[in-house]
Amino acid sequence: MKIKTAWRVLAFSAVFGLGLIGCGGDGNPSGGDNNTGGNNNGGGNNTGVGSVPIEKWMTTNLNVETADSWCYDDDPANCEMYGRLYTLEAAKVACLSVGKRLPTNQEWDALVTAAGGSSTAGKKLKSTSGWNNNGNGTNDFGFSALPGGNRSSDGTFNFADNIGEWWTATDGGGNDAYHRYIHGSSDNVYERNDRKRYGFSVRCVEG
Repeated sequence: MKIKTAWRVLAFSAVFGLGLIGCGGDGNPSGGDNNTGGNNNGGGNNTGVGSVPIEKWMTTNLNVETADSWCYDDDPANCEMYGRLYTLEAAKVACLSVGKRLPTNQEWDALVTAAGGSSTAGKKLKSTSGWNNNGNGTNDFGFSALPGGNRSSDGTFNFADNIGEWWTATDGGGNDAYHRYIHGSSDNVYERNDRKRYGFSVRCVEG
């Protein structure tokens, strides 16, 4: 098993808590099988308390080869740049294989809150390079979010350099689970509920 992970302490280490969570709609940002954009939906039907010290987050996308994981366009060079794209179950296995775990939706919400809230956190979490059309961020906390794109359920790869999408461990009901995504043309961090068989990037957490 090939393991390429990088960890470092982020800019601050307080623990941030969370109460009610807003929930995304079903489907993906485009409403179809390919993600092209979207909106930040609010709901509140997903409750719980989640917190994780910011320094416990990975600062690069996971790149551990498992079943049901892929390099974008099946090109190993893209794994080196963006990490791998995983189905939800593969993401859980891959995090466990390095002694970590997949963060919950609540923990993602706490991270976004710590980075200033959903309307501005995207810019602060994005890498300072790698995003198309002047979509780079300020990387204020060393999170270095990169636009790894996604893999659709039909096996096509979409939107590298424009969109980054990351699984959460929170079930969305039936065949769906929650994930977060950042678009190159926006400062937002968005929340959606999508098919578990899609291929998204992964950030694991300690603990």
